[in-house]
Amino acid sequence: MKLSGLFKVSLVATAMTLAGCGGDIEITPTVNDNSTSTDNSVNNSNNTTGGNTGTEVECTSYETDAGTVEGTFDGLDCLYNDSFAGKNIQITANLTFNELPDGGVHVFEEALLFGTDGDTSQGFTVPENGPTLTVKPGATLAFKSGDAIIRIARGAKIQAIGTAEKPVVFTSAKAFPRLDAEGKGPLYADWGGIIINGNGITNGCTDAERDAATCNRPSEGITSYYGGNDNSDSSGDMKFAKIWYAGSGPKVGGEGDDLNSLTLNAVGSGSLFEYIHIHQGFDDGVEIFGGAANLKRIVVTDTQDDSFDFDSGWQGNGQFLFISHGTVTTRDGETVFMGNGGFESDGIKGEATEQAPTSNPTIANVTVITTDGLSVRDNDPSTAFKFDDSYTANLYNVLMTKDVATQSSCIRFSSDGEQQADKIIFNSSVMTCASEFADEDGTFNSGKEPAELTATTMTAWFDKDGANQRIGEGADVLAENGFASNTSSTDITITANDLSSLDSGFFDAAPYIGAVSDQDTNSAWYKWVEAAVTAASQD
Repeated sequence: MKLSGLFKVSLVATAMTLAGCGGDIEITPTVNDNSTSTDNSVNNSNNTTGGNTGTEVECTSYETDAGTVEGTFDGLDCLYNDSFAGKNIQITANLTFNELPDGGVHVFEEALLFGTDGDTSQGFTVPENGPTLTVKPGATLAFKSGDAIIRIARGAKIQAIGTAEKPVVFTSAKAFPRLDAEGKGPLYADWGGIIINGNGITNGCTDAERDAATCNRPSEGITSYYGGNDNSDSSGDMKFAKIWYAGSGPKVGGEGDDLNSLTLNAVGSGSLFEYIHIHQGFDDGVEIFGGAANLKRIVVTDTQDDSFDFDSGWQGNGQFLFISHGTVTTRDGETVFMGNGGFESDGIKGEATEQAPTSNPTIANVTVITTDGLSVRDNDPSTAFKFDDSYTANLYNVLMTKDVATQSSCIRFSSDGEQQADKIIFNSSVMTCASEFADEDGTFNSGKEPAELTATTMTAWFDKDGANQRIGEGADVLAENGFASNTSSTDITITANDLSSLDSGFFDAAPYIGAVSDQDTNSAWYKWVEAAVTAASQD
């Protein structure tokens, strides 16, 4: 099916109803002279549908020493050129993007670099109260370039808060036929994604750097800096938000120097990311480098690399995480597989210390639906969990499925991933996989595993004396809709953990295995996942 199918603007709304670059130099942008002289009755973007119905529209603006910088209204959309935002402009004023009438969107030619970025080892001081980027319910921000990103600097905040009926949307300009000159629809890597830099703790820095306030880790994909010593820091919140067609391949740093759909660099626990749908990203869906940001009710569909990538000592929590690997049709008409790891789980970027330990999140209520395909990104297999670099975690009520496995398995360890395998603990979790472990003999014997695990089978490690269950392929674990857990399944014989032993300030009681219950069809979460799966099925 053509990519443009469900993702045209009118059907985006339908689906939801179902539910600076671095341095310490601040550059003053030039004034967009057109902003005060444009005739709003003229259609300057070749829009073929819609049009202003008489509602007065003011595009977003901000003040500089040179004057007012403002977007240009073309009769339907607000257009922001490189005088408003770009790779050499760091915006330090508060900005608000409102919903536009008649299906209009905010269109960006280049990157939106928000807040002042800099290296504290070179005399830069992170602002204590930086600006806030606010995106109101129903607002859509569309980007025209693969290098266009949203970057939130340390000290700045993003408040992208939608509603179930009116989510905020970050997407490709090509999702809108009037902005798609080629007429081939949107696709992964159409724009760069969102990078949020925080003041949290990352083991990519040393204790000495943190003590001296000179922790400055460069972010992937674009030079900007993150890190500090405050895991309670806040970089703002995102709720009821969609991030589609984002990310990119390797940048100047080569392999691994990629842009993700949503990158959380040392973002602290003062931030919450809830009701997010990430679709068709080129690299990872959500990648976290340190900090303690919390994730709740997140859907990742058809992302090329890892759906969630945790690294550099992340200490946060996650609950209700739904992942589905699948296929998409490219602009050439080829059907390709999407998805490497449901979770790429890494513990250390530099050196773990008492001050900055290895990653150790607590995660509950997860569903990972894999394929047997090899991702178009790098020909790597679709896997539920990959463990690496001394990672540790507690995982509750996880459901992972793989009905066919001729070239892939559900769980894969690197030898470094085995180093603290005794501290990777599944609880009340179910594996229904045609191939369970990507290991030649299925035992811990790399020489890096804890001594007590040497020669232990991986099946015994997972089973944990009956706390978890392996069923095999074809089990009756999903409802007819293909995404919710079948809570009446007779194949599942273990009981979900009631989570009462976990932090009640974050974790909700959810007495079922998996991310979504088939008994919860009227909840906002069920409808959010249903809308996401419906949208993903159209491409």
